Amino acid sequence: MLYRHNSDELDNTLLALADPTRREILAHLSRGEARVTEVASHFPISLNAVSKHIRLLERGRLIQRRIQGRDHFLCLRPVAIVAIQEWLTHQQHFWQVNLAAIADLLDAGIPPSPHTSKRKKS
Repeated sequence: MLYRHNSDELDNTLLALADPTRREILAHLSRGEARVTEVASHFPISLNAVSKHIRLLERGRLIQRRIQGRDHFLCLRPVAIVAIQEWLTHQQHFWQVNLAAIADLLDAGIPPSPHTSKRKKS
């Protein structure tokens, strides 16, 4: 079965995971829901900077914000991690199958296709 994903959502999720500060925010939230100010207190950067990281995590669908009065609470959304895991599993399967086929061809002594081994001359 061909794996289909929303490229923009996957891009946003992977971008959100690419930064160590954002990964630390996720680690903090793995212990449970927390106020934005509580999360920010663990970092030697401004509340505004932490808020920008939080917005990227929200865009990546990795966290969810709940507003109660003046307090903003954050919690993890594991569904985005599941989507990444599915994409990685698909990639792993694709490469395992194709690399095994190449190895089989090499073991059988079949030369590479002329279409892939020679470049067109100008």
